[in-house]
Amino acid sequence: MTGIALQEQAEKMKKNRPDVRPGFTVRVHQKVQEGDKERIQVFEGLIIGIHRGHSPTDTTFTVRRIASGIGVERVFPLHSPNVEKIEVKKVAEVRRAKLNFLRGRSGKSARISERFTSSEEFAIATAPEAEAAPQQEAAEETRKAE
Repeated sequence: MTGIALQEQAEKMKKNRPDVRPGFTVRVHQKVQEGDKERIQVFEGLIIGIHRGHSPTDTTFTVRRIASGIGVERVFPLHSPNVEKIEVKKVAEVRRAKLNFLRGRSGKSARISERFTSSEEFAIATAPEAEAAPQQEAAEETRKAE
């Protein structure tokens, strides 16, 4: 790619996006245009897949939730200006890159076990990489003190 194309992609990318992975339960805040009014709509569910595009700005992720007993999936672009923010609520332990097998399951068989037991470990996992290093050191010091 040319230098100009790379600069344009860097400008389009949102800097404050968390590192989302399959198995994360997230709340996606999306702008919705209704007539001449604009509001924020929240969609909460489990990430069942990340789709990497040809460039970093093309990345999308699929979020699945059960609404009134029916599975609902939405695909969100990671760096869209319409996506206000992404909150990570839970982190589950998964061994697959795509969790499409959950589509055929319901009830207890559709549950995924959580990976972290303490809130400190969860905060470290969901923090951006630059902020994670000081938090990891603080968590290790508290473990050594115990």
